[in-house]
Amino acid sequence: MKKDNFIVVLGAAESGVGAAILAKEKGFDVFVSDNGTIKEQYKSMLVENNIEFEESGHTEEKILQASEVIKSPGIRSDAPLIVKLLSMQTPVISDLEFAARYTNAKLICITGSNGKTTTTLLTYHILKQAGLNVGLAGNIGKSFALQVAHENFDYYVLEISNFQLDHMYDFRADIAILLNITPDHLDRYEYKFQNYINSKFRILQNMQSDDTFIYCSDDQVLIDEIGKRTVAPESWAFTVSDDSSKQAYLKGGNIFVNVRDGFNIDVDTMQLQGKHNYGNSMAAMLAAKAVDIKNEKIRESLKSFKNVEHRLEKVPFLVKGVEFVNDSKATNVNSVWYALDSMTKKVIWIAGGTDKGNDYSELYKLAEEKVKALVCLGIDNEKLKKSFGDKIDVIVETRSMKEAVETSFKLASPGDVVLLSPACASFDLFKSYVDRGLQFKQEVRNL
Repeated sequence: MKKDNFIVVLGAAESGVGAAILAKEKGFDVFVSDNGTIKEQYKSMLVENNIEFEESGHTEEKILQASEVIKSPGIRSDAPLIVKLLSMQTPVISDLEFAARYTNAKLICITGSNGKTTTTLLTYHILKQAGLNVGLAGNIGKSFALQVAHENFDYYVLEISNFQLDHMYDFRADIAILLNITPDHLDRYEYKFQNYINSKFRILQNMQSDDTFIYCSDDQVLIDEIGKRTVAPESWAFTVSDDSSKQAYLKGGNIFVNVRDGFNIDVDTMQLQGKHNYGNSMAAMLAAKAVDIKNEKIRESLKSFKNVEHRLEKVPFLVKGVEFVNDSKATNVNSVWYALDSMTKKVIWIAGGTDKGNDYSELYKLAEEKVKALVCLGIDNEKLKKSFGDKIDVIVETRSMKEAVETSFKLASPGDVVLLSPACASFDLFKSYVDRGLQFKQEVRNL
């Protein structure tokens, strides 16, 4: 039998523990359950807040008594326990859905298959530099719920994954940014691309006419989907082509923004380079205009911003004339497309890991033009080898980062670039994409 006012939190990492603390502060009876082991820092937080918890398994009988369940985005929606809860009509929500109930702050929400983290950090940087009282949360940084419990921000910039969106119902973005949609995580969506598209478009739910929707008009999937839907908020489009009908566009080495009191900026003065990053920057500029930040503040912020670690991050030295770029965060094919497209030197490409249903065909042309050798880094490299066997002259298999970096360096000539851009998840050989990127940089230092 369900208990009134009883909230169960599944998953005891950053988002789950933050949600549990907020729920406790709002007077709920809270129980936290994690199927794995809980890190000591999170255990300490639960103990300090007098929150009951368990690890290394779920006590189903207790969990099924919940009046509401807050689910970690890492737990699949088709997990047997989640299916059982839903069959009992127990609400299963994300931590963002829960936390948003308890704040009146303006929410700037960013999603897309690629570029989310860069755009989120840049938007936050612009607002922070402009002196706004702003928090950074969602799929990045500190727990949104914990900040709602302990801070008093006027704005939040939220990076939101599709797994979080899947369990958001009453949540409303004041400003929503949808960067692009390319096939990713299809194993979680019955291998149906439309299901994944529908998930991303949940960022628009509940938005009203006085809200703002920012999107990339270069993405045909977005354009087609927008054409099928009624979009309530004011819509601002950006493009990396010369199209002055859009609210932001690229022309002659300058980005032009033409909403409200428009402005332009020379892209050579910006920290973020490459066409994909010009698009990310336009999205952040439009978000800044939507909250009335002055043009000069936006320009200054674009010049001072430092990009996210593990995303096209140059190792800050050459090794005998060879450049090394850490793009470990590129866990899908489209991210790798952007990486290869931005390369101006011959590439030794390190790729591989846990495949997520990848279709590599969109990389074939770039691979033939730019890639000198492919160094496979994974337990099962057959799909990579089969996909690029007739596209890339040299393909080598490796089973550790040390071996991959040393092999790549031997294959490279002065003036080449070694690019770690895996197109796959990291979990076959590494703890995370962060672990993979850190190991890459360490092995480069060891050369």
